[in-house]
Amino acid sequence: MPVFEYRGFREGGKAVTGVRDAENPRALRALLRKEGIYLTEVVAERQAVGSVGVGGTAKNLKLKQFFTGRIKAVDIAVMTRQLATLLGAGIPLVEALVALIEQTDHDRLKAIVTQVKDRVNEGASFADALAEHPRAFSALYVNMVRSGEHSGALDVVLNRLADFTEAQARLRSKVLGTMLYPAIMMVVGFGIVSILMTVVIPKISQMFEDMGATLPLVTRVLIGTADFVREKWWLVLALAAVGLFVFLRWKKTEKGRAKWDAFLLKLPVFGPLIRMLAIARFSRTLSTLLQSGVPLLTSMNIVKALVTNSVLADVIEKARESIREGESIAGPLRRSGEFPPLVYHMIAIGERSGQLEEMLANVANAYDAQVDARIAALTSLLEPIMIVMMGAVIAFMVFSVLMPILQMNTMVG
Repeated sequence: MPVFEYRGFREGGKAVTGVRDAENPRALRALLRKEGIYLTEVVAERQAVGSVGVGGTAKNLKLKQFFTGRIKAVDIAVMTRQLATLLGAGIPLVEALVALIEQTDHDRLKAIVTQVKDRVNEGASFADALAEHPRAFSALYVNMVRSGEHSGALDVVLNRLADFTEAQARLRSKVLGTMLYPAIMMVVGFGIVSILMTVVIPKISQMFEDMGATLPLVTRVLIGTADFVREKWWLVLALAAVGLFVFLRWKKTEKGRAKWDAFLLKLPVFGPLIRMLAIARFSRTLSTLLQSGVPLLTSMNIVKALVTNSVLADVIEKARESIREGESIAGPLRRSGEFPPLVYHMIAIGERSGQLEEMLANVANAYDAQVDARIAALTSLLEPIMIVMMGAVIAFMVFSVLMPILQMNTMVG
């Protein structure tokens, strides 16, 4: 059944918008008319075809979705938690999805849930219906739902999914929040230096030329750099764009990505943090999948796709092949040298004791705590480091300008 986005107004004149499934625009109009809503615009969202009504176009809908239709991890987590609560209360899946559609405020997510509900009504499994929307529901999400359907514990699996999604969203927010401050400082510093180089330094340079003074080396370097930036800025931008393009093309190749990811892991400060983030995500995801009944080989394949560093992903792939041949998980991780001893020792203990899921969760908790500590330390250090760097650049520029002035004053005296 098609899904429509509509706009209209109630009898009191209040504007309303929403998403509703109906056989066709005429049926939608009749359905909403019973609810006291008069349509002004209706767009068939699922087929992305033309519109019916006043001023509606599929192009406007796509433009709106581009700016406001992105589904965040928090939206998925809230939806998953609500669905788990409804199913836990004994409400059938289709009725729970109908209730979820009414509770969801996000228009795009509401449309997707409506389409999922229609596919379930047509006889498809819940997991298969979710798999038709890979941008909203990852392979991990779909496989966990599938295992929940097979085991009859879908509400329990959905609660685990909500916990996992919320934890990942919190971790992503911490990392982005840590990087936001230095990014702002860099932009501000670049703006200040640009103004000095293009506005202030040229005027001072002209003043020195008019005086015919012999300038010190540092002052000549500063003035020459300012002249080059002012006159050849287009060349600087072109070289930067070409360099970025070549780097991105190289990074997309298998060899380039492997070298770049290996370089990131060896960085002095950020390398250990990147490794900790990857290990925490590996452990948490694998634990959640195994607790939900997803087979180990399938879980390892999903985890490999979620680990963004190709070096660590290659280790996980080799471990998966070793498991297929009958070996344990801990052995390949130990031989790789990329996973710390804590990880493979705890995994080995979990395999021997039959508590692998709990041990993986403990590893994830330990590395989450280390990540929090590292991020807090970086946050406290970044501010003074950035201030010192900006102060050094500005101090060099001020020193370069004052030096010839002091020399001329000495000569005059």
